[in-house]
Amino acid sequence: MKLKLAIQKSGRLQEDSMRLLKECGIDIGAGVNKLKAEANNFPVELFFLRDDDIPQYVEDGVADIGFVGENVVFEKNKKVDIAYALGFGKCRLSFAVRKDENYTGASFLQGKKIATSYPVIVQNYLDNNNVKAEIHEISGSVEIAPGIGLADVVCDLVSSGSTLFMNGLKEVETILQSQAVLIKRKELSVEAKLILESLLFRIESVKKANKNKYVLLNAPNDQLPKIISLLPGMKSPTVLPLASPGWSSVHSVIAESDFWEIIEQLKAAGAEGILVIPIEKMIL
Repeated sequence: MKLKLAIQKSGRLQEDSMRLLKECGIDIGAGVNKLKAEANNFPVELFFLRDDDIPQYVEDGVADIGFVGENVVFEKNKKVDIAYALGFGKCRLSFAVRKDENYTGASFLQGKKIATSYPVIVQNYLDNNNVKAEIHEISGSVEIAPGIGLADVVCDLVSSGSTLFMNGLKEVETILQSQAVLIKRKELSVEAKLILESLLFRIESVKKANKNKYVLLNAPNDQLPKIISLLPGMKSPTVLPLASPGWSSVHSVIAESDFWEIIEQLKAAGAEGILVIPIEKMIL
């Protein structure tokens, strides 16, 4: 049996998805017209689909799992479960208005015309805030709507905000933070669940590795207690004697988020020859 995985057929999300599978040691064979492909060393079969269609295919059982943006999951509102947050493809769904307008919160939207590609999410926001507004669904180039008189407000995906700026708009409120997620069918066979668990184990190992750095350093023995206290590692640092008397080699793992602060403290404590090495996989 092969687990059927749906991913975006083109674009940044597809590139990141394929990179993740490669980092998980999964070798994907060449697809037929890039619509379908199989792994050579893992029981998974890939379907390359439009991202908007992936939740439907997973709900219908055409695919067992899918890599897709949370924004698409919430907009399509299909009967699927989010099994894992993948951490890439991060963006936000935000309201934007003309630069010279004073946005005062949800009440500003009362009676306005809103252009968006996400009418379901926007309508939920309006309902939750007791606001009545007119939604115009647009499949692309949402940001030009105010300039051509189609809408007063837009609600669109934002990463840097440069596209909004170039169209005379400013971002005023975020209603959804989104990233790529792994979704799965509500009902999976026992065999499919086992393959999914194996895939998630690999993904988790890769993600943990990306969030940590392996550190090697030389430490004077009289400063070892202080240096070790700065390096919790996975359990505790590894300490090995050096050929030079009075010195030891210390090996540990540092979280990416704490890296520079800890490195500065290590130097201040007397550590020398600090080497930092990327971690390919991290299995706890």
